[in-house]
Amino acid sequence: MSATIALEPLRNKLLAEAPALPLRPTRGDYDLNPDQRPREKRELVPAAVLLPIVARKEPSVLFTQRTPHLSRHAGQVSFPGGRVQDDDLSLVETALRETREETGIDPRFVSVAGFLDPYETGTGYAIAPVVGMLEEGFTLLPDPNEVSEIFEVPLAFLLNPQNRERRAREWQGRTREFWAYQYGPHYIWGATAAILVNFSERLA
Repeated sequence: MSATIALEPLRNKLLAEAPALPLRPTRGDYDLNPDQRPREKRELVPAAVLLPIVARKEPSVLFTQRTPHLSRHAGQVSFPGGRVQDDDLSLVETALRETREETGIDPRFVSVAGFLDPYETGTGYAIAPVVGMLEEGFTLLPDPNEVSEIFEVPLAFLLNPQNRERRAREWQGRTREFWAYQYGPHYIWGATAAILVNFSERLA
């Protein structure tokens, strides 16, 4: 399965154009917790992540495990990505730059297929998910300050609704619901899992 073959059917299911800045999320942490949405409008920090589909015979999705000492989202599973910088020319550039910084993957191995709906996090970020096909042959050089592990999960596993769960936990004195996947020792939850649900819904 080559990236060229896989791109066209993907493009037909995704947003063709990157959302404009400032991002106006249509999905977010409050989808499952509407009563907890802030009453006052807040300024969200724009960010972009790459949802990298590795173009193997059996396609997979690449994830990073964040290091435990980080001030935000320590130890969590996430897509490579981060906040938009002033000199980034586009959201795609943000996603690819952050991917290279965190994982060492050269942008030349990534073919952008399209975009998912912007996502609002409870921590104040507006995330633009960029879906890209990652051609085999890339080299991993993870940043030890940010990434403790890079791993892959079969795409078929993530697209199967039976493999996702709706869970809840206490946070700041309130019960919050969220999506989650358990794949071996890896627990994928929160915004990362919700973006995968959005991706699965579009492909379905």
